[in-house]
Amino acid sequence: MSKQKLAAIRGMNDLLPADAPLWETFEARVVDLLKSYGYQQIRTPILEHTAVFTRGIGEVTDIVEKEMYSFTDTLNGEQLTLRPENTASVVRAVIEHNLLYDGPRRLWYMGPMFRHERPQRGRYRQFHQVGAEALGFPGPDVDAELILMLKRLWDVLGVGPVRLELNSLGQLDERLQHRKDLVAYFERHHGQLDADARRRLHTNPLRILDTKNPAMQPLVEGAPRLIEYLGDASRAHFERLQQLLRANGVEYAINPRLVRGLDYYNLTVFEWITDRLGAQGTICGGGRYDPLIEMLGGKPAPACGFAIGVERVIDLMREAAGVPQRPLCDVYVLHQGGATLAAAMRAAESMRDTGLDVLLHAGESSLKSQMKKADASGAEFAVIVGEAELAAGTAAVKALRARDGAWPFAEQKAVALDRLGDALVEALESLSE
Repeated sequence: MSKQKLAAIRGMNDLLPADAPLWETFEARVVDLLKSYGYQQIRTPILEHTAVFTRGIGEVTDIVEKEMYSFTDTLNGEQLTLRPENTASVVRAVIEHNLLYDGPRRLWYMGPMFRHERPQRGRYRQFHQVGAEALGFPGPDVDAELILMLKRLWDVLGVGPVRLELNSLGQLDERLQHRKDLVAYFERHHGQLDADARRRLHTNPLRILDTKNPAMQPLVEGAPRLIEYLGDASRAHFERLQQLLRANGVEYAINPRLVRGLDYYNLTVFEWITDRLGAQGTICGGGRYDPLIEMLGGKPAPACGFAIGVERVIDLMREAAGVPQRPLCDVYVLHQGGATLAAAMRAAESMRDTGLDVLLHAGESSLKSQMKKADASGAEFAVIVGEAELAAGTAAVKALRARDGAWPFAEQKAVALDRLGDALVEALESLSE
């Protein structure tokens, strides 16, 4: 009986070696940028108690109702969930470890999230996010700083143009009055609502405003706008944010229909959007979530943050510059087996001590065959430890890439085994000058 061919779960993708350099480039640039703004890394478990998300995200959100991977632990009966987002997890960790005891925190995270969605470009069941959370800061200055940091990131990654949309969700009492009038408005037009809108009408009516159904757009355009319900404090916060963005040359558009799919947001909400990814154009979303720390059992404290959809940004990077081609190593070491293999291993280790990336040929084959593999590796140098070289205490170094001008290894040259690392580092440095 033939065995069924095994494959990855639908919507959960392998990262193959050819794409790894693009991810590594993204991760390195993002981490450098976050550190330059004073953010510190935090890592939380992939699994959390389900209550972290039902209490924080909201029980009637699409994520909780339809998309979470939740199950009962058969060993102890606990209700557990693969994290669908990470802000609630970060806040849980901040509360559990009392991280705000000595003042506000700037934190960042990176890792996989899980939602049971219909897979399509930019929307997967296992996807990755990079996020930043500024906890304990009440003012619009931190909202503006997060947006400025993202603007800088898009420039660093070369993924423009992307546009910024802003809105304010106000405070709870303002949203409740708006919600009451919004429900009444949609009830008067009940016959024009699609199935999703009717389902959300009395549980999460704000999400109706985010509908992608073209037939619903005229109705949504005529609905009460939350921004018209903002009180003086909420308006002042939103106006100060805009002043700071304008003062720093950040272009934006106010989108009064912009909402977030999570219950914990208040005041500022924003999205960065591209027109190059079709329907999945939002590459980053965020805003202020002052209620969340108290919702999860902590002392009330303000907070603001964002999350970047990594796969979507990687798609933009790939379109902009292609996948960078990186050599497997700096040096490929050849040998003739026997005693030359042991010497080649020692030489490879000594070169790694100097910071070089070194690939040692595995197995035994002709030097001609090994040289073909050395060339295919992308290495700058081939280092040959043959029987003659070993007897002389040297290795033959050969440059594999054509270069303009004279440099130390224009021709094959004998180098003492104990000098290999330093000699090749010097040669590489001369290439970069």
